[in-house]
Amino acid sequence: MTTFHYQTAFSRNIGWVTETEQALLRGKRVAIAGMGGVGGAHLLTLARLGIGAFHIADLDTFELANFNRQAGAMVSTLGQPKVEALARQARDINPELDLQLFPQGVSAANVDEFLNDVDLFVDGLDFFVPEVRSLVFARCYEKGIPAITAGPIGMGAPYLIFLPGRMSFEDYFQFAGLPVERQYVNFLLGLTPKAWHRAYLVDPNRLDLANRRGPSTTMACQLCAGIVGIEALKILLHRQPVYAAPWYHLFDAYRGGYVRGQLRWGNRGPLQTLKRQLAYRMVEQRLAREAAQPPCEPEFVPRTDLEHILDLARWAPSGDNTQPWRFEILNERHLVVHGFDTRHEIVYDLQGHASQLALGGLLETIDSAAQGRGLHCEVQRREGLPETRPTFDVKFSAIPAEQHPLEKAIRARCTQRRAMDRRPLGSRERNALEAAVGADYRVFWLEGKETLRKMAHLLFDNAEIRLTMPEAYPVHKAIIEWNAQFSRDRIPDQAVGLDPVALRLMRWALQSWGRVRFLNTWLGGTLLPRLQLDVLPALNCAAHFVIVAKMPLQTGDDYVAGGRVMQRFWLTATDLGLQFQPEMTPLIFASYIYNDVVFSASPRSLERARQLVKRMEDLMGPEACRQGVYMGRVGFGPAPVARSIRLTVDELIMRRIP
Repeated sequence: MTTFHYQTAFSRNIGWVTETEQALLRGKRVAIAGMGGVGGAHLLTLARLGIGAFHIADLDTFELANFNRQAGAMVSTLGQPKVEALARQARDINPELDLQLFPQGVSAANVDEFLNDVDLFVDGLDFFVPEVRSLVFARCYEKGIPAITAGPIGMGAPYLIFLPGRMSFEDYFQFAGLPVERQYVNFLLGLTPKAWHRAYLVDPNRLDLANRRGPSTTMACQLCAGIVGIEALKILLHRQPVYAAPWYHLFDAYRGGYVRGQLRWGNRGPLQTLKRQLAYRMVEQRLAREAAQPPCEPEFVPRTDLEHILDLARWAPSGDNTQPWRFEILNERHLVVHGFDTRHEIVYDLQGHASQLALGGLLETIDSAAQGRGLHCEVQRREGLPETRPTFDVKFSAIPAEQHPLEKAIRARCTQRRAMDRRPLGSRERNALEAAVGADYRVFWLEGKETLRKMAHLLFDNAEIRLTMPEAYPVHKAIIEWNAQFSRDRIPDQAVGLDPVALRLMRWALQSWGRVRFLNTWLGGTLLPRLQLDVLPALNCAAHFVIVAKMPLQTGDDYVAGGRVMQRFWLTATDLGLQFQPEMTPLIFASYIYNDVVFSASPRSLERARQLVKRMEDLMGPEACRQGVYMGRVGFGPAPVARSIRLTVDELIMRRIP
């Protein structure tokens, strides 16, 4: 067994530090408050630098929500005190460490003991404890102890250094006399005078001031640890230069930028004062909104295999996020899926086919999710029930557990209604997508610059039918949730694909059919949405596609089977890193024309649909039009930041028999 030897263990530091400096580091003592996101990484980084003694403080224990970023958070440390878990890890790096643990955290009662004989204080405290942070930094200043704070903001690392005899923490941040909410503001604005992170914050609602929670990434925590390690080395070895407050530092790896600047008066400066006043108002408004909202339901945590399956299955796609299904649990091996269609409410589902496709997608998702729980599905549709109420018995039997290759794509699958990259599909993507549909279906591709132009023209004309027929108005009015990034039972307006001006105009118009008709008649009201929702997306993608059944679609079961194929195709696209958007209304209108379904009281809309079908047949052939199961577009690009989410499992379960 190899015995520990300090000089050998840290010999690879030599060259960047001298042997003498390494020996000096061995004799240094650093206090770190907080062993969470940044604090644990600080300890392990500085331990690997060869620092020989630490005071570490934290009163918390590890939980699942720490796993994304905290160095000590592992299955093996769940429920354990953070200081104890990190102390073990640090001693695994250097068993000779002198460690003093403060498992009760830092307070006025023990701050002097915590800082006794330390050479440097490193701030690893939670963002939401400004009172403790002020206390420790004030005592450091009084005792002449250098101190560093670095915050994992976004995917960067803003940081400040406070040295004896220079600007103090309080002079810089101006916390004194402020309520805690304003101290949050002062700390954030002082730490990040240039808010580069705001450009890529995709879900601002994840900042929960009332419950003291906010988003954080492991990359930012690691960046903070690296930067603090460097500045600690310079301070402890008296290397220069060290830019202490009022100098601030901001490195943002996501934006690829670094800036060092000065706030000569800290947060008292005129520009910082203006920013603080604006931010105070924003925080007060946000807290008022949070207080007015009903309490959030506890997050659903699956307890059984069947609940795990349903928690994945609920993410199956459905037209306009209608989710035309409810669940009845008879026992852990018998699930009943109660389907319904929307033919009486939605003009795009007059034959029930859209809902049948969605149910097929749900059943395919249940099957995929079950495999990872060691279960096989047998699905049987109940006979003798109305066509509008398709009901399925799903029975499970045990098989060896093996994750389905597409399971990880289930929650990631979503609709991208904006422009994608025009890069064509490669053979890898094309072959995988064609294989996904199976032997009874084929994929008809529409690709190439000229074909994309024809598709854009066709979808432009198709959209005119959608936007001008009165039967579609109540659907369009009902399916959008306004001022929303996410919606559990509709489409959030931010995911529609319109720019803010067009979105505002649409919201105004949808207040009444009279407004819609006036805009359409006199102001070319359909032009802007058709350009943004149909033409630009049609031109900006890798390809359009039609999944074509090799046999005619005659029964509801045929459409359910087609829905299963659709879901496999979509999940495969997601697994390949492709974005996806359904384009179903041309196929829906074609089915209405072929089956003499009078879907509108407007003769003009009916005639336009007949002309549209003729053009579709010229473009993709009669078989693809008549036997097309699903139509859409795919392409490369980022996932949307706004999307429809789903009702919870509890909301979808209509009955559960113990």
